Amino acid sequence: MNKALAPELEERLVRYCRIDTQADEASPTSPSTAKQYDLLNLLVEELSALGAHEVRLTEYGAVLATLPATVTTPVPTIAFLAHVDTAPAFNATGVKPIVHRNYAGGDIFLPDDPTAVLSSTQSSYLATKVGDDIITASGTTLLGADDKAGVAIIMAMAGHLLRHPELPHGPIRLGFTPDEEIGRGVHPSLPADLQADFAYTLDGATLGEIVYETFSADLAKVHVQGVSTHPGQAKDTLVNALHLAAKLIATLPQVTLTPETTEGRQGFIHLYQMSGTAAAADLSFILRDFELDDLQAQGELIQQVCATVQATEPRAQISCAITPQYRNMRYWLEDDMRPVELAREACRQLGIAPHSPPTRGGTDGSRLTELGIPTPNLFTGMQNIHGPLEWVSVQDMVRATEVCVRLAELWSGVHDTAPKPTRAGGAPAGTDRVVDWMG
Repeated sequence: MNKALAPELEERLVRYCRIDTQADEASPTSPSTAKQYDLLNLLVEELSALGAHEVRLTEYGAVLATLPATVTTPVPTIAFLAHVDTAPAFNATGVKPIVHRNYAGGDIFLPDDPTAVLSSTQSSYLATKVGDDIITASGTTLLGADDKAGVAIIMAMAGHLLRHPELPHGPIRLGFTPDEEIGRGVHPSLPADLQADFAYTLDGATLGEIVYETFSADLAKVHVQGVSTHPGQAKDTLVNALHLAAKLIATLPQVTLTPETTEGRQGFIHLYQMSGTAAAADLSFILRDFELDDLQAQGELIQQVCATVQATEPRAQISCAITPQYRNMRYWLEDDMRPVELAREACRQLGIAPHSPPTRGGTDGSRLTELGIPTPNLFTGMQNIHGPLEWVSVQDMVRATEVCVRLAELWSGVHDTAPKPTRAGGAPAGTDRVVDWMG
């Protein structure tokens, strides 16, 4: 392991995590929050200082740059990407990263919340990290290693390759995107602007993880329009939208289809946001499954439940809009597994055992793959993401950086630049499906 990389990776991650870059789904802008520019502009400055070429910040808030080839033979252009935003699910303001050096095992207590305890008995992966340097937040915020660990790894890789022009590699594109956490990380212009044949996102978890199978995802928005009146004169007039929303939630299967009751290859329907008054209510669901038929069945189930609740109260108006978000990258990668196989080979050459579990989520790579740039996802070491017990091992980040460097070298020996096979329509993006029931 190249221990010389550890201080830079630690310093970068701690510094980046202190910058609040939380995304906001309710915002229509790109990036969705102006504070994401605090990190995006910093990356522009740092890439320019490193000596990267063609550094620019796009109008949609992505930072792009190039590492020129050090070989003269024509080889594919490879991109490495990470997202700068953090999840809206938990507080991300005032992050205080803590480095727990030479982890000795046992519990890690986070000082700002006495109930926040990172336990090796509850995390089998943490138990394997004795001797590593573990970075956490202080207990009241998430850390933001998702995906600032990926940002730090790519920046460290870029610096290493620029300092060592003797290392063979083809043209490398770097990309840092906003708003991945709200499903808007891949702007329609990004694939053309990236100009890459293949890509990798650095947004994965355990050491050696190379993901080429993700959930497919849809978004369901339900609006319940009741009939509002003064409660003192409400007899036979008031139709309480909140009561109907509660009935809708209660009608959905709670035992078999929610995130907290599913695992492995099981999909789920997740109610993640609800707001409203007696007059009107809005419910937001994410639908997730590995197979498109099952994903469609989830959407049909929500629509059926809306119709059933609508039938109980014809004076109400209930609408359900289902919008595609991203698709399982497997539908395309299984037709050309070279980026996966080379990542596995890079791991093996470095003494890392590669493994490819299906991930119960998605990445920018899911959408990029669908749009024509095959993009598997590589490990960073981040764990317990989107909450106060998030952590990452500096040594895992070192190994991830080494894998990226080795991948760049391996791709320099791939001379086939013929058009890559695609599966036309293999997982269609689809169009909005909007169903209204109005009494």
